[in-house]
Amino acid sequence: MTTKERATLSYAKYEKIRNEKGMTDFSVAKETGIPPTSIYDWKNGISTPKLDKLIILSDYFGVDLSEFIPIN
Repeated sequence: MTTKERATLSYAKYEKIRNEKGMTDFSVAKETGIPPTSIYDWKNGISTPKLDKLIILSDYFGVDLSEFIPIN
């Protein structure tokens, strides 16, 4: 699996959780301190999120860290 494919799958999981909570990328970035550019890069498959960012998101949304990790 390429980096872009991993990023796309991981972002899709994040997006589903974010939408269920009725939030936007901007509001998540603002409330978590994750730079909006990091979320943009993740969304567009430019990069994958680092573990520290995934931990922040899992804590913020109250979900298990594994929710954001794509499994082949």
